[in-house]
Amino acid sequence: MTQSKKEFVLLYGDAFVDFISNDRTNTTFTKFLGGTTVNVAAGVARIGAPAALITVTGDDEVSDFVRNEITSEGVRLDYAKIVPEKRVTSVDVHLLEGNERMFTNYIDETPDLQVEADSLVEEAFEKASVFSFCSNTMFHPVALETTKKAVDLAVKHDAIIAMDANIRPLRWESPKQCHDTIAEFLSKADVLKLADEELLFLMETETIEEGIKKLAAYNISLVMVTVGANGTYLVMNGETRHVPSIKIVCVDTTGAGDAFMSGILRQIHLEGMPTTLDQAFDYVYFANQLGAMAATKSGAITAMPHLKDIQQLIKA
Repeated sequence: MTQSKKEFVLLYGDAFVDFISNDRTNTTFTKFLGGTTVNVAAGVARIGAPAALITVTGDDEVSDFVRNEITSEGVRLDYAKIVPEKRVTSVDVHLLEGNERMFTNYIDETPDLQVEADSLVEEAFEKASVFSFCSNTMFHPVALETTKKAVDLAVKHDAIIAMDANIRPLRWESPKQCHDTIAEFLSKADVLKLADEELLFLMETETIEEGIKKLAAYNISLVMVTVGANGTYLVMNGETRHVPSIKIVCVDTTGAGDAFMSGILRQIHLEGMPTTLDQAFDYVYFANQLGAMAATKSGAITAMPHLKDIQQLIKA
C-alpha cells in the first residue's frame, strides 16, 4: 500500500438532514444526517482514509446535530464555516418499487447563506490528496463561484479533482441551466462518477455507448458510469470495461452511490491514481462491493460500511 503524502481527502458540499421514509407507504420518516458530500466524507473516514469537509452550518439545534454527527464519524471540520443564521437544508426521501429512492420536498430556509469563495482556506488544498465535489450546490451563484475557486486551488496544489455528477433536477431552475453549468467542470475533472441517466443527459445522447464516446472529448483520466444492478462501465485511456455488480438482496439504494464513491476516493488516497486498466478495474470492483453492502441496509450514512466490514475485501 502506498500511503499518500497528502493528509486527507477534501470534500466540499452542503450538509442535509434527510427524512427517510420507513417504508414504501412514504407516510412516516426517520431523521438522519445526509447530503451526498457528507455521506461520502463519512464513508471515506469509516474505511480507513482521513477526510475533511468544507461546508456551512448555523447555531441552532439542527446544525449542532449535524456537526456532532460529522465529527463523530471522524471527519475533520477545520475548514468548515459557521454562520449563526444558517439553517441546514432538509429533504424527504421516498422509497419506490424495487427499493429505489426519490428525493422530494427540499426545505431550504437560508439558500443564500453559502460558503463564500473568499472564505476558502488555501492550506486545506495544500494538504489534500483529492478534492471531491458534486453538482448539487452549483445551482446557487455563490456556491458556483466557490466551487470554481476550490477547483482552481486544487489544481494549483496538485490535488486530484474528483467529480460526482449527482444531479438533483428539483434544485435547478431549468434543465438547460443544470446541463450547461455542470458541463463547464468536465474538462477539469481527473475522476468522474455519474449514473447512466446522468451521462445521457449531459452528453445529450440516446445510449451509454454514444455518451461514453462523446465524453472522450473532455480527456477525463478515469470515468465510471454506474448502471445500478448492472454494475459499472469503467472508461480509461480510451478503453471501456464492464465491472460486474455484486448480487444482493436490496433493502435501500439511498447510500449505495455514495458508498461507491467513498471506495474510489479511499483507493486513490492510499494507492494513487490507477495506472493500468486492471488496477482501475480493481478500484471499481472494490467500490461496487461497498455500494452493494450499503444497499443491504436502510439509510445513507447508517448504511456505510466500516473498516472492520471490509477487511476481507482489503486482503483480497
